[in-house]
Amino acid sequence: MHKPSTSSSTGENFGLKKISRWNAKPSLGRADSLAPETVRTEGNETLKKTSQNPVRGSHPVRQLELLSRALAHGPVGNCARTIKKKERPERLDIIVRRRAPEPSIVFDTCWRFTAERQEIFLRRLSGSPPPWSEDPILRYHKFTNVYRASDRVSQYLIRNVIYKGDQRPREVFFRTVLFKLFNKIESWRLLVDSFGWPVSSEYKTALYDRALTEALTRGERIYSAAYIMPSALAFGGHHKHVNHLLLLDKMMRDGLPEKIAGATDLKSVFQLFRSYYSIGDFLAFQLAVDLNYSTVLNFSEMDFVVPRPGALDGIRKCFVSLGDYNPTDVIRLVADTQDEQFNSRGIVFRSLWGRPLQLVDCQNVFCEVDKYARIAHPEFIGRTARRKIKQRYEQSAVAIEVWYPPKWGINRAVIRTEPPRSEIDVIANAPVTQP
Repeated sequence: MHKPSTSSSTGENFGLKKISRWNAKPSLGRADSLAPETVRTEGNETLKKTSQNPVRGSHPVRQLELLSRALAHGPVGNCARTIKKKERPERLDIIVRRRAPEPSIVFDTCWRFTAERQEIFLRRLSGSPPPWSEDPILRYHKFTNVYRASDRVSQYLIRNVIYKGDQRPREVFFRTVLFKLFNKIESWRLLVDSFGWPVSSEYKTALYDRALTEALTRGERIYSAAYIMPSALAFGGHHKHVNHLLLLDKMMRDGLPEKIAGATDLKSVFQLFRSYYSIGDFLAFQLAVDLNYSTVLNFSEMDFVVPRPGALDGIRKCFVSLGDYNPTDVIRLVADTQDEQFNSRGIVFRSLWGRPLQLVDCQNVFCEVDKYARIAHPEFIGRTARRKIKQRYEQSAVAIEVWYPPKWGINRAVIRTEPPRSEIDVIANAPVTQP
C-alpha cells in the first residue's frame, strides 16, 4: 500500500494509492476499439487493461491521451486520476485516489487501548506487582495481548511444541496442527503423558481417541474456549474430537506437510489449509500463522491477513464508513501508519523490543477493541450486537517468561526470560528455509 505523507490522525488523506504499472507495447490498433482484459488490483478496485496498446513510441501527449481513453473502460468511478510519467516514456505509474475511511471516536480509543494493554504485559513481565493498570475495564476484564505471539497459549506452542523435538517439516507440522486442533495446553499434556512425545510415524487415531474420550468421561474440557472448532461430521466419528483426529490423519496421508514446506508465500499456506473440509478462513489463517513461527516457513507477517469475525465488529465500531476500502485494507492501513497514529495522539507505545505491530496483531487489536467498546462506547453496536464481556480477568502475581521465534532476533533483549533448553540445538540444526 502506498504510504501517505500526512500528519492527520484520522486517516483522511489515505486515499492516494498506486494500483498498477503499465508496460506499454506497440500496436497498430485503435485505443477506443480495444478488447479490455480485467486486471485485479489491491483493495476494492479493478483496472481494465487492454490486450493491445498503441502507446509506446507515440508522442508523450498522445501517450497520455490514449492511456486516458483506456482508463475510461475501468470501473474506477469518479476517483481522481493522476498519471506520473517515469524517465522511460513507455512506463507509467497509475495513481488512483480512493475515498478514505471515516473514523469514529472508537478509533481514537483503539490506539490508547493498544498502548495500555501492551504496558500491562510489560509491567507484569518486569515483575511489578498488580494492579498493572488504572483502567477499570482492563483491570477487571480479560483481553488478549496486543502481540499475538505473547499470549499464554501461543507462548506454550512456540516454546514447548514447535521448537521442541524433531525440526523436520513433517514433524513440526504434525505437532503444531495436533496442538491447534484443540488449542488447549492441558489436552496436549494429556496426550504426551499418555503416549510419549508425539511422532507422526507412531500416530494412531484410535489410541488418541481413547485418551481424549476418557478425559471427557471425567468431565474435563478438551477444547479451548477461545474459538469454536467445526465438528467435521463428514468424517463420521462418534465424537467431535475423533473427526479432528481423522482430519489430521488425512492431512498427513495427503502429504500436506511437504506441500506447505514448498509454499511460496503465506497466502498459499492459507489456501492449502483452506482446501480441507471443515477448515474455514479463520482456522486456516491461524494455522498458517502458527506454522510461520517455526523453521518450516519464513514469511513476513506483513504479507497477508484474513479478518476474523471479531475484527470485523471492531472495524465497524472504529469507522463510520470504510469509504472505498475493505476490512483487509483497513487492517493494512493501521499497520502501515501505526507510528503516525501513536505520535499524532501523543501516545508512547513500547513495541515488542523493536518489532512493530504486524497485520495479524492489528487484526487481534480490532477484535479486542470490539470487546472494550462494549463498555467504553456502548452506543456503538457491532454486527453480533454483544453488549457484555464474558471473561473476567483474575490478576496473578506469578511472574511470566516469554520466548519468541529465534528468527525474529529479539530474544536477547527480552527481560526475565530463559530460552528452552533446546534453543541452541534448534538454531544450530534447524533446516534452512527460504522465504
